[in-house]
Amino acid sequence: MSKVYIIGTGPGDEELLTIKACEVLKNCTAVLYDRLVSNNILNYLNDDCRVYYCGKEPGSHYKTQEEINNMLVKLAKEGHIVGRVKGGDPYVFGRGGEEVLSLIEENIDFEVIPGVTSPISVLNYAGIPITQRDISQSFHIVTGMTASEEKINWEALAKEKGTLVFMMGFNNLSFIVERLIKNGKSEDSKAAIIMRGTSSKQRKVVGTLKDIEEKALKANLSSPCIIVVGEVVSLNEKLSWYEKKPLFGVNICVTRSREQSSNLKKKLRNLGAEVTEINSIKIKDTKENLNKVKENLSDYDHIILTSVNGVNKFFDFLIENNIDIRNIKGKFSVIGKATRKALESRGIQSFIMAREFVGEGLFKALSPYLNKGEKVLIPCSSQSRNYLKDEIENLGLEVDRIHTYDTICGEVKNTRVFEEVDFVLFTSPSTVNNMISIFGVDKINEKYNISIGPQTFKALKDNNINSYICKKHSEEGFLDEIIDIYKVYKERKGESND
Repeated sequence: MSKVYIIGTGPGDEELLTIKACEVLKNCTAVLYDRLVSNNILNYLNDDCRVYYCGKEPGSHYKTQEEINNMLVKLAKEGHIVGRVKGGDPYVFGRGGEEVLSLIEENIDFEVIPGVTSPISVLNYAGIPITQRDISQSFHIVTGMTASEEKINWEALAKEKGTLVFMMGFNNLSFIVERLIKNGKSEDSKAAIIMRGTSSKQRKVVGTLKDIEEKALKANLSSPCIIVVGEVVSLNEKLSWYEKKPLFGVNICVTRSREQSSNLKKKLRNLGAEVTEINSIKIKDTKENLNKVKENLSDYDHIILTSVNGVNKFFDFLIENNIDIRNIKGKFSVIGKATRKALESRGIQSFIMAREFVGEGLFKALSPYLNKGEKVLIPCSSQSRNYLKDEIENLGLEVDRIHTYDTICGEVKNTRVFEEVDFVLFTSPSTVNNMISIFGVDKINEKYNISIGPQTFKALKDNNINSYICKKHSEEGFLDEIIDIYKVYKERKGESND
């Protein structure tokens, strides 16, 4: 049954998306989104969901509001579950009401999902409480976009003692300041402007009505911005928390598959980074290939797992085929801590673990325990190297290398997100090749590229892409280094490390 959801997605930080919005997005079959929607929101959609961009840039409209309204109606009548995805909250200067009224006229079922509104959340991320006991007991939110059209009672507004917040008013900043002062607001009133709040591009300028415009121009601020006037601005340094995180100000692109990205994303966000998730790798299940050795699994002396996907596909096969793990006597060895943890989650401890994310390390650690005539099983990706198989066979062992999954190139619903990225993390040659297919070498070379492992570094070098290789070839090594990498990056750009 068709339905339209008007969905508020918050101010920019993906983690401010509500649980209800996440659930609704998963059920949508068609979605319309605009430019203020944060980078990763479209990743919550199913692969077969239709996606339409109807963004509005200042002075340039891809679709008029009437066209958007008509499109919502059209898609709903075609039987779609439609999501109209909007930054912030749909009913806070978001024209959500206009869209709902057009649906009511056509007797189309609808629901509005509230979003975390930017006048409160953006100020929070800038260290400014919108109210504070003994300082401000009220707040007033005004659209600054039409400030010059005389629809605002400036005399009443200037007399207010509470916090004044102007949305979308950066281009009218001079007019807003002039009207407030002209109608009695002291030119020494505290003021601040926050650009791109809650994102890695957040910038803040603090001053007074007298000098805020000059400071904003000097700082090269640009829309979208929020203007705030009031004594609460004086608390911005004491209450600042987001801007003090070690990775504040950097947008890091994680290029792994969706299944493998979540843990790394969480750790980077906790450090203050904005994370753009581009799933350049998509996992295609081929674990049915294990049927070739299904009857002989108990014959293997060693089972080598080289990735989290390898672990999951192998044990999923066992479960689906009712194979008792107790009948498998072989010792499990793995590459990397993430693979070890995936194995432990299945109730199995690894015999040998290579700390670095390379086959050479595992072979070196495991070779003393390999005996001529033994049998080895390697369930892995079809794209993985033959290195382990070849080296182990050279020792006189029998090796079966079974492809349990393929890594294919993923799809990006919104390629515009890459424009915001500062760093790109590559974890395998597949991520390199797939990102090149999606964005091209020139676009990637505009970024600061980081590789985990020598094979990934080689793939970047072979494609003439500049890259930094982590000293430790693992995800943990990258996390250990990223703060220092970012400090060097800022020094090169001439930015402060404060």
